[in-house]
Amino acid sequence: MISFEQKTAYDLTHEVAARVRARRKERKLTQAQMAKKAGMSFASYKRFEQTGEIAFRSLCNIAIALGCEQDFDELFAHRQYTSIREVIDAQREARKQ
Repeated sequence: MISFEQKTAYDLTHEVAARVRARRKERKLTQAQMAKKAGMSFASYKRFEQTGEIAFRSLCNIAIALGCEQDFDELFAHRQYTSIREVIDAQREARKQ
């Protein structure tokens, strides 16, 4: 089913924070342990879990600490088509190569 609801930055940041919290808990780490593993202050890590606000580099460090850095491989990796014409043109180009 296609969803026509567009998420906001607020939604996305809170969803990512919730996923990180879940991964941390799966590994039975406290917030303090996670912060130390990611090389950041406890206060910054705690704020991230509560608000979703974090510097991108710190988020990368958290992903590495959790062994989830490969998740970034999909970020912006796929072309977004805006019309059927773009899809057809892309398929024709691919066949030429």
